[in-house]
Amino acid sequence: MMNRATLPAAVVLTALFCLAPAATLSAAPAALSKNVGETPARDGTPFNVQRIAAFDYPWAMTFLPDGRLVLTEKAGRMYLVTPTGTRTAIEGVPAAYTWGQNGLLDVAPSPDFTRDKRLYFTRVASENGGGALILARARLEESGGRARLRDLSVLWRQRPAGSGGQPGGIIAFAPDGTHLFLSVGDRMEPETAQAPDAARGKILRLNLDGSAPADNPMAGQAGIRALTWSTGHRNPYGLAFAPDGTLWAHEMGPRGGDELNRIRPGGNYGWPEVSNGDQYSGWPIPRHATRPEFDAPALYWTPVIAPAGLAFYQGPVFPAWQGSALIGGLRAQGLVRIAFNADGTPHQADRWTLGRRIRDVAVAADGAIWVIEDGAEAGLLRLTQK
Repeated sequence: MMNRATLPAAVVLTALFCLAPAATLSAAPAALSKNVGETPARDGTPFNVQRIAAFDYPWAMTFLPDGRLVLTEKAGRMYLVTPTGTRTAIEGVPAAYTWGQNGLLDVAPSPDFTRDKRLYFTRVASENGGGALILARARLEESGGRARLRDLSVLWRQRPAGSGGQPGGIIAFAPDGTHLFLSVGDRMEPETAQAPDAARGKILRLNLDGSAPADNPMAGQAGIRALTWSTGHRNPYGLAFAPDGTLWAHEMGPRGGDELNRIRPGGNYGWPEVSNGDQYSGWPIPRHATRPEFDAPALYWTPVIAPAGLAFYQGPVFPAWQGSALIGGLRAQGLVRIAFNADGTPHQADRWTLGRRIRDVAVAADGAIWVIEDGAEAGLLRLTQK
């Protein structure tokens, strides 16, 4: 799902929040503000849009080495999908707690999938009247035209369970394939994002078997501390490595203040102490510039775009976009392209209106861009150059 700059730029873009349905503090320079929020999105797009198939509240998708997709539906279904839209239901998927934003979430193939056939995936599971975010892995077995998950194992379980939404649950593998990163939302319990022993509002770094790496920022400490890579996050629904190996995440703000963050080990991104948005009641939240000890976002949007899905472009179809980040917009109902300056600072290069809420983004090996809409009978769409 860039070179480290000494002073990250920030772009202000502003909207009502929209959705379907303490780590080590380190000094971080305050972000500059450049308000491009009044710049309208483009209705004309540089790509053709082909509807490949439709799904019921799809949440995430990933490509396998053979070019097929694995796609999840929030209600707890998982499919193998060919590039022409033929689907095969994957059996053996454990039940998900499907309330609000909770359900079956992200899926990603093992870094060694060609050999081990393992899928890593996240879901919220029913527990104590609420739901616990769970990271699991299983082997994908195919035989006789059927597909099934075998040898299921739980690698990490959120304790305690939560009663709210905002689970996060996005998976990213390190470029060398040795570690897994997992976003964990604040579960609508904002104060927990700054609590070092709470499994909320964090980005975790794990070994592929779910154990704690020995070189994590708080390695050797108990519980969630040993797994924590960064903290102070609200609702991160995008997590991906750029081609240069930098980890980026985006997260939904409250009333304003959606963020794109360059993630560093031990970083604290400030939620809920600071934000470039305000409470839904209208009560103000201190801005990032007032608390330089927190890491300020590289970009932010006020009004919000409600970002969902994050992929870095590499491929021949859109050669001018090499290394760009592609972000789906739920509130924005379209696609945003983020380009990077020579010093690694990002800026919004393009924003296209598609007239539909975009839940996830992926790039195929041939360079085509795939997106999924959000909702019932939502489209799986393939974007190619006009």
